[in-house]
Amino acid sequence: MVLVVISVRLVAAEKQEVTLDYVAGLAEVRSRQVFKDLRGSLPDELSVENLNYDRYRGVRFIPEQALWRKEERPFWVEFFHPGYIYQEPVRMHEFTVEGYVQPVRFSPEFFDYAAVPGLREKIPADAGYAGFKVLHALNATGRMDELAVFQGASYFRLLGVGARYGQSARGLAINAGEGEEFPLFTDFWLGKPQPGAAELTLFAILDSRSCTGAYRLVIRPGKSTVAEVDAVLFWRTEELVRAACEAQNVPFVPLKTAGLAPLTSMFWFGENTEGKPDDYRSEVHDSDGLIIHLENDEIVWRPLNNPDQHHLIRQSVFVARNPKAFGLLQRDREYLNYHEISNLYHRTPSMIVRPKGEWGEGQVRLVEIGTVSEYEDNIVALWNPVNLPKPGEPFRFGYTLESGIDGEKALSANFVQGTRFGADPAQSKVRDIVIDFAGDFVDAVTEADPPVAVPSCPPGMGHFSKAIVLKNDFEKSWRVFLKFEPAPGLKEPVPLRCTLKKGETVLTETWDYLWNPR
Repeated sequence: MVLVVISVRLVAAEKQEVTLDYVAGLAEVRSRQVFKDLRGSLPDELSVENLNYDRYRGVRFIPEQALWRKEERPFWVEFFHPGYIYQEPVRMHEFTVEGYVQPVRFSPEFFDYAAVPGLREKIPADAGYAGFKVLHALNATGRMDELAVFQGASYFRLLGVGARYGQSARGLAINAGEGEEFPLFTDFWLGKPQPGAAELTLFAILDSRSCTGAYRLVIRPGKSTVAEVDAVLFWRTEELVRAACEAQNVPFVPLKTAGLAPLTSMFWFGENTEGKPDDYRSEVHDSDGLIIHLENDEIVWRPLNNPDQHHLIRQSVFVARNPKAFGLLQRDREYLNYHEISNLYHRTPSMIVRPKGEWGEGQVRLVEIGTVSEYEDNIVALWNPVNLPKPGEPFRFGYTLESGIDGEKALSANFVQGTRFGADPAQSKVRDIVIDFAGDFVDAVTEADPPVAVPSCPPGMGHFSKAIVLKNDFEKSWRVFLKFEPAPGLKEPVPLRCTLKKGETVLTETWDYLWNPR
């Protein structure tokens, strides 16, 4: 055993190489036991009732206490205090390339409680953390900026150069939109970076009523920050899941979707929103569309929408095999389309998932939940395998996660730039639809021989009475004007599609939209 005197927060280190197999072994042992819910283990002073949002924000980590700061390593770690809505203590460890691991103990000495008098004396020594943030010289040499945040359930955020926080990634989403279960990252192992290191490695255990898991993330900061994610999941037996549900007094819900590589975002309203809220801003969203790169190289773009009814849950399923990528993008990067100076929506990151290997048959699922404000994350995108994991069998998968503000166009050279709706002046039930397609093909196609729009909708739900394509020099795009006549009495959402073609050649990604009758 070796004593490490780096900081008072670190205790005796043990010889142990931390690998994905090591963490997976710990997760597998847990999977054979009933899930232990640690909520309720914190003192009442840290409850939501006693430590509201403002008081919680008043408890601040002391920057000088950041892990690895005193050694001038290229990555520093600051920790979040438990309490408020973060009621699950998170255990932290540090490991080294020499093969030593040690706990990172919680200590009130690392926090400033001046804004919440009397709280410090009531915090137990083993309270645990609520998560952590990683700092790195991301945007300028000599200045440490936030690079990543892990806090709450299995949520984490990554920033690329020039980005501001917006959407989040998650470790796993179980039954999203259908009696959802939120797994937690309960334990982390942070790899101490070498001087000059260009990446940070960390491991985590995920736990929930239904499963446990081991995760390895290798984070590489850059213009688009990249996380290489590898995971092993262990699903609990139905008997163990039912026992955990009984202990927590929650209904048992069978496994319907095992959401891999889930992304969570916010969309309140945008340029495509019909009946916009009474708000001074033109658009309010962290992401404006779902993109899917299919095995046959078709690229599908689904503009996001906000269901009309508050908290109405709408699911869209895109059947696929071995997808090459999917993600939630923020394509609109113009400040003047938002007019927002606090939440800089034009700088929120896009996130793209690129599977490693073949993921087989499954579905990209999009969950849209009706919201009346920008303060609720109401969008979820995930991959759901057709063959759901079986209890007792390790389920392995991996992917690359990219987060940045200018990487989204790399997927699609010819893309949907905008979607707008309006009523036909002569027939109020007929909808005018305007789609702008932009990209490399715009100047390669002449106005004398323009592309052809190919719109479609399911039989019996309506038809397109007009499809016109014109060059739009203001937007540097080809603009498609469509007139859509919904079937009389239609109440169900209508899936609409459109591409631009030249002869038999498809020029653009596929515009895919779920239109709501009003």
